[in-house]
Amino acid sequence: MEIQDFISKFAGQFDETALEEFRADTEFKELDEWSSMLIVAVIGMINEAYGVTIKGADIRRAKTIEDLFTIVKSMQG
Repeated sequence: MEIQDFISKFAGQFDETALEEFRADTEFKELDEWSSMLIVAVIGMINEAYGVTIKGADIRRAKTIEDLFTIVKSMQG
């Protein structure tokens, strides 16, 4: 599991945000497009792509995309 792949998949959940907005240090909850619908999409993407089931609490704990990546990576067997 690589951070760039994770960022690419994460960015793929957004329709209106420019790709260059997505970096490891992006504070994703500050993006204009961030919404409850995107939370569900990100949870689904992580489950499908990485076989990990995260919860809303995990997303709330993460500030940056890299934080979320670290949480997902730590949950993989």
